[in-house]
Amino acid sequence: MTDHTLVEPKEGCVATAMDVIGNKWTALILRDLIDGSKRFSELERSLKGISPRTLSQRLDDLEKCQIITKASFAEVPPRIEYTLTEKGRDLLPILKQMANWGNKYYDTKISIA
Repeated sequence: MTDHTLVEPKEGCVATAMDVIGNKWTALILRDLIDGSKRFSELERSLKGISPRTLSQRLDDLEKCQIITKASFAEVPPRIEYTLTEKGRDLLPILKQMANWGNKYYDTKISIA
């Protein structure tokens, strides 16, 4: 049996994190929310190629996990903004490490498709 304690303090920690950030687009949504609250249309424009349905699903999933909050404003037209929670901001060092790794190997164009 392999000792995984160098990576995770107890079995299942990596799987728990991947349940939150392992879906396509999720890390990029979090990246976009680092700078502050965003509206659905702002996120959609920033994430070239994402369908509105997928964006909506990812935002709902992140809200259920308490990674983001959704604030509705009673305006015409209605305005909804998405913001990182403290729990969501705790993911930023992970995203930075992912970006560092991606930068290091950017020129090799790793692709799993």
